[in-house]
Amino acid sequence: MRRLEEIRANLVDRLEEAKEQGWLGGAAAIEASLAAAEQKLAAMRDVSARHTAVHLGMPEFRNSAGCLDREP
Repeated sequence: MRRLEEIRANLVDRLEEAKEQGWLGGAAAIEASLAAAEQKLAAMRDVSARHTAVHLGMPEFRNSAGCLDREP
């Protein structure tokens, strides 16, 4: 996700430059790319928010192997 955030930041810089230079066609193309990057970032954040790691613990070997503690 970090790489896509870097790409988005670069697109913002390129958009500012295109507007300053009067490159209207370039600005329109960059705006389309920027919108797609923001949509993808939103989707990635949504997926990562829904899928979290769950700690299941470590199983006891004795219980899984069927061994019992012997009392002396």
